Amino acid sequence: MRVTLTFDNGPSPATTARVLDVLGERGLRATFFVVGNMLERDGARPLADRAVTERHWVGNHSMTHATPLGQRPDPDYASEEIDGAQALLDGLSHERRFFRPFGLGGAIGTHLLSPAAVDVLTSGRYTCVLWTSVPRDWEDAAGWVDRALADVERCDHSVVVLHDLPTGAMDALPRFLDELDGRGAEVVQDFPPAVVPIERGAVRALDGLVRDASA
Repeated sequence: MRVTLTFDNGPSPATTARVLDVLGERGLRATFFVVGNMLERDGARPLADRAVTERHWVGNHSMTHATPLGQRPDPDYASEEIDGAQALLDGLSHERRFFRPFGLGGAIGTHLLSPAAVDVLTSGRYTCVLWTSVPRDWEDAAGWVDRALADVERCDHSVVVLHDLPTGAMDALPRFLDELDGRGAEVVQDFPPAVVPIERGAVRALDGLVRDASA
């Protein structure tokens, strides 16, 4: 059983710092998918710098995290959300240029990408990263742990989406990690091919992920 940990929507000063502490205490590495306008807030950039220094990966989770790319087909929006955020990640971004689309609560479907977004991702040689588990930690600060564990038990290699935001949910992160350890799970940093529909600009599989431009 393998588990990849990811943290979306930060950086958030107090919460991201605590997440980094917890991971560091256990020698675990994760990927932080940051939102551009969060990275611009006071105190955020040093946290992203710290994550990189501690050998975590940093990826792009759009500039505003406001509207899924598949719901805004115009090319300018795709470019602003993807390339605009990437410009802020200068010196932070992993060389594979990870990008995670906004999923509306973790749903996977044609709302994730537009043809224009795919063009930006392929021409910019981005690696698009999805997920297998979204335990909705933002709305259930304690109960998310059991949902995440159930998801992990059903999958040989899980990619879990958590959020380094001040909801109180990350207070339960140590318990989740202890439960994983107790079940013999191996926490790894890389992503299984099944959650990577685009790798370094090369399309691998986009079925069911792109909104028809004519729709």
